[in-house]
Formats: sequence, C-alpha cells, structure tokens
Amino acid sequence: MEFETVIGLEVHAQVLTRTKMFCGCTTESANLPPNSAVCPVCLGMPGVLPTVNRAAVEKTVMTGLALDCEVPRFNRFDRKNYIYPDLMKGYQISQYELPMAVRGELTFGGNGSSKRVGITRVHLEEDTARLLHRVGPDGEYSLVDVNRGGIPLMEIVSDPDMRSPDEARQYLIELRRILRYIGASSGNMEEGAFRCDANVSIRSTDGSFVGPKVEIKNMNSFRAVERALVYEEQRQREAVAANQRLVQETRGWVEEQGVTVSQREKEYADDYRYFPEPDLPPLELEDAWVGEIRGRMPELPAARRERFEAELGLSDAEAALLTEEPQVADYYERLVSLTGGNVRESANWVSGELFALARSGGGFEQINVAPEQLADLIEMVGAGEINLRTAKGVLAQVAETGRAPREIVADQGLAQVSDESMVQAVVADVVAANPQAVADFKGGKRSAIGFLIGQVMQRMRGTGNPEIVRRALEHALDEQT
Repeated sequence: MEFETVIGLEVHAQVLTRTKMFCGCTTESANLPPNSAVCPVCLGMPGVLPTVNRAAVEKTVMTGLALDCEVPRFNRFDRKNYIYPDLMKGYQISQYELPMAVRGELTFGGNGSSKRVGITRVHLEEDTARLLHRVGPDGEYSLVDVNRGGIPLMEIVSDPDMRSPDEARQYLIELRRILRYIGASSGNMEEGAFRCDANVSIRSTDGSFVGPKVEIKNMNSFRAVERALVYEEQRQREAVAANQRLVQETRGWVEEQGVTVSQREKEYADDYRYFPEPDLPPLELEDAWVGEIRGRMPELPAARRERFEAELGLSDAEAALLTEEPQVADYYERLVSLTGGNVRESANWVSGELFALARSGGGFEQINVAPEQLADLIEMVGAGEINLRTAKGVLAQVAETGRAPREIVADQGLAQVSDESMVQAVVADVVAANPQAVADFKGGKRSAIGFLIGQVMQRMRGTGNPEIVRRALEHALDEQT
C-alpha cells in the first residue's frame, strides 16, 4: 500500500505591542524579574474586567490581509476552558467561531516551482504564563512566571495542504518572513515569540486508509519541526505496516533523542467548552478602517523578490538572499540609490562583507555602517582612490569606530599608490630580497609571482595598485630570465 503524508501547521506568534492583550502591563518583560510585569487582570483575579488592545487587533488584521484572507466585519472573543498551571484564570480568552481572518493562502518556493498552502483562519488570543522547571534538594518542582501571561498571541492555522516535512519548513520560513516584514511579530523562535504545533497523518493514495491526526508539540526551531515530522511520518508508516493501531493524540518532540513521545489523547473542540466571552462585546471592524490598514501595508517579501529580479536584474538566489530580512532589503535599496544604480557592487558588498560583520557582531541590525559610508567606499574603489583590499580594512574600522571612510583613509595614508616609479622601486627591493621565489618563477613555477605580489603589497601597506604591481613585477621578472 502506498501512502502520502498530510501536514497542517498551527503557528502561535506573539504580536508586537507595547502592552498586553487585555491590560496595560508591559510586554517588554524578558529581562525583568519573574512576576514583576503583572496586574490583577493578567493574574486572573476575581472581579476584574479585560479591555481589548487595539494595536493587537490592527496587526492581526494586517496579518490576515498579508495572507490574502477575508476579514469578516464581525468577530468575537470566546472562553477556551482547560485547567493547566500556566493558565491563571482556568480559561483562555481566545476566538473560535468568529475569528479575525479566514480563508487565505500562502505561496512559497522559487526557481519556477511554487507551493500554495491554504490558510484556514487567523485569530487573536492571550498567551499563557511560563513554567520554569527546577530540581532542588527535595526533588523536581515547577515555578510559574506570569510575565508572559496575557501577551497578545496570533494563531495562524493552515489547511492540511503540505505533503512533506520540507514543505512544512519552507512554509514556516516564509510565514515568519511575512510577519517580520509587516512588523506584526519579531518571529524570534529562541524567545518563544514564534511557536509551532504540527498536525500530521498518513493516508493511502487509493483512499482506502486514512490515519488519525497526531499533534506534535515542543519544537523550537525550523530544523526541529522538520526532524519531528520526518520521524513521525516514518513512525506512523511503520505502525500501519506492523498492523498496529494509530490513535489521535498529542505527542512531544524530544530533541536530544530525536523521537516523539505520547503525552495525552488529543482534545476535540468540544472538550474546551467554548462559549462567548461575557466580559467583552463582539468587535465590528469598519470597512474604512480595514481599508486604511490595507493602504499602509508594506511591500511583501515575495513581491520584493520579484521586483529585485525584474528591475535590478538579480538572480533568484541573490534576490532571495537580499530580501530575507526587511532591514537588509531596505539597506540594499538605499545603497543602490546612493551609488547611482551600482546594483552588482552593492549586492557583493552587502552579501559579502556586511553579512560577515553581521555574523560576528550580533546580527544585521547591529552593524555600525550607514549606507552612505559604504557608498563612499564603493565610490573610492571605483575611482581608484583605494584598492579593494584596503577598502575591506577600512570598512572594519568604520564598523568599529563609526568614522567616515575618507577620514580614515586620509589619516592613515591608505590612498592607493599608482605612481609607477614608486611601485617599481618597491618591486626591485622585493625581487632582490626573495631570490628563491625568483628562481622558482624562472623554473616554470608561475604561481610564485603571487607570493611576490603579496610581499610588495605588504611593504606598501596594501596601498599599491594591484594591476600596476603585477605589471611591474612581470616586467622585472622577465628581465631576470
């Protein structure tokens, strides 16, 4: 029997707002002591009343529009009842029957191959508190930190349209990219701001067997999601082959062992006993307000990639790299403008030297090089004022000090030397000081000239014009033969 895998994803993304979903407590609590960003509302005290965060609603609507969803005029909050220690009230204020957005789609892929995944719904709710598990003298115990409790949380539910773990990974990457582009969420998985539950089942290609849906939790990276789905689809296929019974359940991913483990039988919607939240009225989203949000939508990553290819002549891979993050794309476009449309050099510097600085310095946003400064460097190289090697060194100093590139070049005497008589004098000294390299060159080892060029550049502190240095060396070596 041949099987195919069926995957749907439920993504929980914290919404970027200053205050929590139903109270005025700050959402910037990552570095605060436990239970210091709390109030009677997010602590679930009796008699308190929630109020809706307008900014959270706006960014959820924006997310729905970015995913080509319908935004119904009316939506409503509901109570989702379950008893967990990280849920202070014993219920979560969420949405069920009337969500913020419905029936959308997300398309991903490139190089002529794309995949469309339907979006079932986007709804808004409050995040739970955080459990901190500890081991003490008397054994294991857990602590509850409510700082996270009440932070606005979007749940983005896909249709079961994915057929492989790789498609699931690509979907998550594109969804996260969209959320970051529109400023709806930071998407930082390591901080818990972008979390995913995966639903996976298998079915026979002839329709004679349809397996139950298994939910996988506890995945904290794109790689973990892909690995967990690879393991789970294989586990289900092997179980069916061995005539074992599959059940609808929730399983947890154990990263260290690379396996999923059963946690509990999967709940159904009826188990949560949804009913309308009595303390909050239904929301009516006026068409004019939704239209105003639509008018403020930034260019989305897929459209930006296509424009970079069509207008700037970048390859699919280059456009994808330079639009991965909105900050990178904004920087690149500004640099192209400042260099008079120098698309190629701008792309080389951003994807090369700037990305290297980002890897070593905490991310692209932390780079201390303005587009205007890099444009100056590119102009100086193009005009022959400095060579490429010097420019890379100057860039490192700009990043460290913030000083202007021309100021650094002038202060340190780094201007490129193109005076042939000066170059020839240094070449003569290098040839005289390196008889073995000269002998190697005479003996047919043409690569020896590379060593000699390096020696000349070293003596000239990297300021020699590479073309003139090579030409002078070749002439001096020809005279030796």
